[in-house]
Amino acid sequence: MGTRRPRTGDDWKLLAQACGAVLERLPELVDGHVRELHAHSPAYGRVIGFDQHWQEAREAMRIGIEMISAPRASPRRDLEHAELLGRRRAEQGLPLELVVHAYRLAGHQVWDALLEGAAADARRLAVLLQSATMVWSAVDAQTDTASEAYRATERELRRRTDEQLQALLDALLEGGRSVEVAARAAAGLDLPERGRYAVVVLRTGRRDLTHRRLEAPGLRFVWRMRTDCEVGVVSLDEGTPLDALAELLEGRCAGPGGISPVVAGLTELGRARQLAELALRTCPADAPAIVRLDRRMPGALVVSQPELASLLVSQVLGALLELDPADRAVLLETLDVWLDCEGSAGRAAGRLYCHRNTVFNRLRRLEQLTSRSLSRPRDLTEMTLALDAFRLSAG
Repeated sequence: MGTRRPRTGDDWKLLAQACGAVLERLPELVDGHVRELHAHSPAYGRVIGFDQHWQEAREAMRIGIEMISAPRASPRRDLEHAELLGRRRAEQGLPLELVVHAYRLAGHQVWDALLEGAAADARRLAVLLQSATMVWSAVDAQTDTASEAYRATERELRRRTDEQLQALLDALLEGGRSVEVAARAAAGLDLPERGRYAVVVLRTGRRDLTHRRLEAPGLRFVWRMRTDCEVGVVSLDEGTPLDALAELLEGRCAGPGGISPVVAGLTELGRARQLAELALRTCPADAPAIVRLDRRMPGALVVSQPELASLLVSQVLGALLELDPADRAVLLETLDVWLDCEGSAGRAAGRLYCHRNTVFNRLRRLEQLTSRSLSRPRDLTEMTLALDAFRLSAG
């Protein structure tokens, strides 16, 4: 426990005698130390068995007492042992404040024993009192060393735990349906194993991390960064609608992104991720929207069958593809806006800043070029799907 030594050889001998007398009483000191610790907090007994605790305390106190009278150049075995014990206590899960309390208590008990042994010898007592500062500085150093080792080990254990939990979550997102994996992930992340979940997939290349701080009643987020996207697992309380999630993301998170339908537990996350990715694929590359799959079913059907989508575009819109790109863009925009306006030429004209007759003329031209009628439901469905396929294709 010492960092400085007595000034004279006689002083050193007196200090060594005092330490030797305390070492002879070491079993008695250790008994009192361990009993007092266990009386102070039952956590000691839950974490460390009494016999193991006694042996470890005996070793720590012995090394500390021997260091008080050790030669100046001696290795700091007390600090080496404090580092070892700090790591061990972190691995055992004993709270850090109890580790600190144990070192402080040991220091007081050893110091009291030294004073008690020297009470009848004025010269020895004087040497002890002169050494008080360096003894307590050593106790502080041991406590600090154990604390630093504890914190470093705690950080490493937390990192390992986080990595293990992320690996479990990744396994579920990849389609794993293991009940054991789901149970471990639920326990580690404090999420219900069975419950209402949705998955959000955001396209990469984003700088805005606002979504990482999203909070709302009834919603809990766990985010995972992947090579080509960012995935959010969202736990929804019973009674929290998917609309609440969509509104939160749309208001605070720049797209593009896709939201899956609600699934019934952690083992369904793989399917939910696939559905969220499908929703994301219905977003053009430059679209800022966060879209729900259940609101993008036609587009999802198109992007899930790329070969059929290409065939649909060529068969339905083939004649339009031969037009000048600017001319083609005007016609397709008119169709898109007219569909958004639920077939109202007047509303579409307002959005397009043209006369309603212009809208009618463009729609008639579309019908002529596609050989289809917008008044026939089947033809309208084909043209709508073909428009989605064209917009979402690379061409």
